[in-house]
Amino acid sequence: MWCVPHCSKLDHVLVLLDTEGLGDVEKADSKNDSWIFALAVLLSSTLVYNSMNTINQQALEQMQYVTELTKLIKVKSSPNAAREEESEEFVGFFPDFVWTVRDFTQELKADGCPITSDQYLENALKLSHDMSPRSLPLLLPSNSQGDREITDKNGRVEMANLSRECIRKFFPKRNCFIFHRPTEDKSLLACLQHVPDRQLEPSFRNQIDRFCYYILSNAKPKTLSGVIMINGRRLGKLLETYVRAISSGDVPCLENAVLSLAQTENPAAVQKAAKHYMKQMALKVDLPTETFWDLLSVHTECEKEALSIFMKHSFKDENLKYQNELVQILETKKESFIHQNEELSTEYCQTQLEYLLQSLREAISKGTFSVPGGYNRFKKKREEIINNYYQMPRKGLKADEALQMFLQSLAVTEDYILQIDQALTEQEKALEVEQIKREAAEKEKKLLKQQQVEMQQKMEAQQRSFEENMNQFKRKIVEDRYKILEEQKMILDSKLKEQKKLMEEGFQMKAAEMNITIEDLQAKIKDIENQNSSWMPMLLDTAGTIMMVMLPGEGKIAGLRLKALATSLSK
Repeated sequence: MWCVPHCSKLDHVLVLLDTEGLGDVEKADSKNDSWIFALAVLLSSTLVYNSMNTINQQALEQMQYVTELTKLIKVKSSPNAAREEESEEFVGFFPDFVWTVRDFTQELKADGCPITSDQYLENALKLSHDMSPRSLPLLLPSNSQGDREITDKNGRVEMANLSRECIRKFFPKRNCFIFHRPTEDKSLLACLQHVPDRQLEPSFRNQIDRFCYYILSNAKPKTLSGVIMINGRRLGKLLETYVRAISSGDVPCLENAVLSLAQTENPAAVQKAAKHYMKQMALKVDLPTETFWDLLSVHTECEKEALSIFMKHSFKDENLKYQNELVQILETKKESFIHQNEELSTEYCQTQLEYLLQSLREAISKGTFSVPGGYNRFKKKREEIINNYYQMPRKGLKADEALQMFLQSLAVTEDYILQIDQALTEQEKALEVEQIKREAAEKEKKLLKQQQVEMQQKMEAQQRSFEENMNQFKRKIVEDRYKILEEQKMILDSKLKEQKKLMEEGFQMKAAEMNITIEDLQAKIKDIENQNSSWMPMLLDTAGTIMMVMLPGEGKIAGLRLKALATSLSK
């Protein structure tokens, strides 16, 4: 295996997997070759098959592994799934196919006219009505004596065509590259890997350059089910899943592989998104914030980014289990930030007020205010403390609440100083008491209004969060549906082209047999295009779950009602 950064696609790595040679007669178990070929098909996005000299009947016979794929790969885990019907879906996840022919000595011509290497491959893959001169007799064990040549003409034709049919059926996107001998110097051929490029034949170097350019330009990222992008970690997990199935005597199943992958990738996507949220909040929020809205606005931004990360890295999230888990995590972390913000603000304000209160306490202990006119001096000192407090920066959203608690703590002292002040008449003292009560009531009213504003802002933030969750969920559904639709259209297009080729080659019956498959694909595409209504139960259920997680009181009840409606619609 070689892993190299892609030379032209950012954030992509080119993984080259080289298998051992196929067809070694000394292998203890010939079945190993079939499994190696099947694994190469399952793991690659472009499969390069390497052979020598020419593509003739013998070369096609050696491609018998492609005819066994229906026995070695399953699409669905259901035991009732018909293998032949499943094989029609192979084209949706099979890789592009490239046949390379080494030491090619023939001329690229057909009927005396030049052809391309791709045309050469297509000519080799044309189905035969009978055994042409290029076809070698196929020998099978006889039930009586020795070996006998197959005499059943139809049987011989079918066997000769089987590899061609499978390649055409499973690999609609296929190309061919031919390579001349790298050098005519036999001494160099023995150590070719150490030979400098300048000593190789110019034609060979040009052919290699064209091949490399094609792979680098056309090799697609590996995907599953049309929407699941495979990275290095996922590739390793897939390989483990496939090899485990083979080792246990089972057949690798695409559906099981996707589910197995989802069980490890979706929790990782939740953690990745939550980690990003925490990191961005730590970077963007400077606690304590001056207002509640300052914190919520940053939360909204970071939550949106976290959801995008989750949507990008998650798949096959049945019943939106993992998205709802992320919603709960983000809501919990948001509440933690809110609590931490309030605590830091309260702590800071109390510390500053305690510092400002020192001079007032010293004056009280010295009896500065226990003289005629002392109450007015006390009021002046108190106002001085309040003004200095208001001038202090970064008090946070608990500034007024901390001040109110501070003033309440002075209430008994203030009332005592007022009552012993002999410079004030009883009427003036009564008026001061009323004034104190009015000021306290105004501050309480202000605090209550602030709390109501914060509650309203919190509800608005939850509403935005709910809408963002729904919007990203709907966007993901649309994007996934589009990718699946494009994949199905690609499969249909390949089937139509194959049917046309069969008709041109004179295989009318085989072409007619494809009509059922083509009609099923057309119906499937139509269903996908008309799936909007089928999303409604899922959307309602998702909306209900998110409302129950995020909204208080009536919001939770509304969420329960939405989930009940979703259940009734899906029945």
